[in-house]
Amino acid sequence: MSTQPAIIWPSKFLPGTTDNFVSNETIAANLSASQIWPLLADITQWPTYYRNVSDITPPSSGPHLKQGDTFKFSTFGFPVLTCPVEESVPPKDGQAGRIAWSFALGEEVSGYHAWLVQDLEGGRVRILTQESQIGKPAVELRGKKPNRMLLGHQDWLDGLVAKARGEEIGETNLGVTEGRA
Repeated sequence: MSTQPAIIWPSKFLPGTTDNFVSNETIAANLSASQIWPLLADITQWPTYYRNVSDITPPSSGPHLKQGDTFKFSTFGFPVLTCPVEESVPPKDGQAGRIAWSFALGEEVSGYHAWLVQDLEGGRVRILTQESQIGKPAVELRGKKPNRMLLGHQDWLDGLVAKARGEEIGETNLGVTEGRA
């Protein structure tokens, strides 16, 4: 039995010690990490499969997120977030790809959003995304039902898989129905 890789958390954002934490995962057949990674690491691709994102500003180095880069985007009704890329390791030689960024809006809220993209035996890919947040807006997000962050991140995963398969993005958990291919 093998162990699956896990997110590497900064101690400040360790799940269970923060105000809000969500975890979403999917395992998809007939896809590989090499098909998923370019869609995730290139932030100009995000709006083609994830509708809960806007106001994207790629890093000055280009649209592919690399450790040390900083990019901007808006999501979940937050103002534009400035996000340093904390980790970016493409999948290679059986190792999971890892990408993570942090964000803060002054003292109001801060967070850490991380992803793993891993090939599994049998032509499957595992995609894990987790986010941990601190601050009053994080407490408010956690307390709302339905949990918009949990549902929105599932939309992100579902859209990523659909885009990699060349499928249209249909209705989402957050209620958006117009399709984008």
